[in-house]
Amino acid sequence: MADLQPAPPETPGTSLRKGRIGVIGIVFFVIAAAAPLVGMTGAVPVAIVLGNGAGVPGAYLAVAIILLLFSVGYSAMSQHVTNAGAFFAYVGRGLGINAGVGSAFVSIMAYLTIQLAIYGFFGAVLGGMMAAQFGIELSWWVWVLIAWVIVLVLSVLSVDVGAKVLGVLLSLELLSLVVTAIAVFAKGGPEGVNFGASFAPGAVLAGGIAGTAGIALAFAFASYIGFEATAIYGEESREPKKTVPRATYTAIILIGVVFAFVTFAMVTALGSNAVIEQVVVRSTVDEIPLLDPAAVLFSIAAEYVGEWMATVMSWLVITSLFAGLLAFQNSSARYFFAMGRAGVFSKRLDHTNRFGAPGNGSIAVSVITAIVIAIFVIRGWDPVLNLFYWMSAVAVIAIVVVEVLVSIAVIAYFRKSKVDTRVWHTMIAPILAVIGLVLGLYLLMSRFAIFAGTAAEGSDPTTQAWALNPLGWFLVLSPFGIFIIGLIVGALRRKNENADAIADLVT
Repeated sequence: MADLQPAPPETPGTSLRKGRIGVIGIVFFVIAAAAPLVGMTGAVPVAIVLGNGAGVPGAYLAVAIILLLFSVGYSAMSQHVTNAGAFFAYVGRGLGINAGVGSAFVSIMAYLTIQLAIYGFFGAVLGGMMAAQFGIELSWWVWVLIAWVIVLVLSVLSVDVGAKVLGVLLSLELLSLVVTAIAVFAKGGPEGVNFGASFAPGAVLAGGIAGTAGIALAFAFASYIGFEATAIYGEESREPKKTVPRATYTAIILIGVVFAFVTFAMVTALGSNAVIEQVVVRSTVDEIPLLDPAAVLFSIAAEYVGEWMATVMSWLVITSLFAGLLAFQNSSARYFFAMGRAGVFSKRLDHTNRFGAPGNGSIAVSVITAIVIAIFVIRGWDPVLNLFYWMSAVAVIAIVVVEVLVSIAVIAYFRKSKVDTRVWHTMIAPILAVIGLVLGLYLLMSRFAIFAGTAAEGSDPTTQAWALNPLGWFLVLSPFGIFIIGLIVGALRRKNENADAIADLVT
């Protein structure tokens, strides 16, 4: 790569505005992407019933530890790379241009698919709420279109405007969860507070990694998607070499604490010994268990705080989903911006608007999401069973694949460059992260049918691993196929006039 020359210097029109966001602003974006309230109302009840029951809170802490190990090397790398395309810049530094571009394709796939998933869920939930509360009955895609326009406008303005919006929404969301949890612990549940039932190793691993514990851990991994976006905002942050590491650690710790604290409160409220039965009873509709998983948290809020809290939470689920849409829109836009600046995509994408935001990147994201949503509408596919389940399942696989690549790249980069000789930061922690992430990837892929609803005919994905139909196999392998396409594009781009820009990005 010595023959590749640096790219031309950036101009105000091709660089993101510096110093617009600090640690707290970045953390808002990241936690908003994790959508805690959505996770509590959707994923947690399912994880309790299909997974390790009262041990779910411990599963969230276990995954937080793995991601903290990942963040050690990730943060060390941020001291030497500040780029809006964080993941693929890191992979490119350690594993070369082709792997960097390949990881970029997978990262973009992850952010676009999770945003599409949220759009589907948002449209269905808001449509149901408006019909039930106000008698306004419109198709799910109408509500999606309204959100699509607002998200595009906010993302085109500037990152600090988006951070302020997210700050308000997220604060209300977290406040409702914390107040409910404190009320539970203050009043005590039917069996009292039992830490061992949720955090003892035996409780967390109940059923084994290949069984129910593995299912719970897989759901926990899925709940952390988006935390890695801290480095994406490095170019726009104040003192990025300090801001990115602090934001990364803060985000993971906060997400881990919130999920573990609130899920433990839910287990306490229901009773650790009866938690599975209680979740089934409270979520059953028309004799179908888990058909309304949100009813579990809402019923706890009503019982321990008041009916008003359940009502507030039901509306905050909407704002939580919207906050996630805005967070992933910003992440995707910055990836398109960085890829345009590198010459991998059209150079038109590397221009910023008068607000210092990647306006063309935001427009590109919105155009793609609109096209995919239109396809689902035309085909008559369900916004939840199809758009949400399919896309969210693919997104989680994709992001963990890239996290594995980043951890390997960290090891390779520091071994070659010797710019950081701290063994824990550049070798031990990244190796442990690779082991933990590969385990998580296996759990997510082997239980993919649970997340995507793509079980093979006649199989039970809760007891059978890899029980996938043809669509399931296509979806679960799609991130790897996209990675290969990215490798090919990276190899081809090295031979044309954009090679110098790619080299500047990743080397």
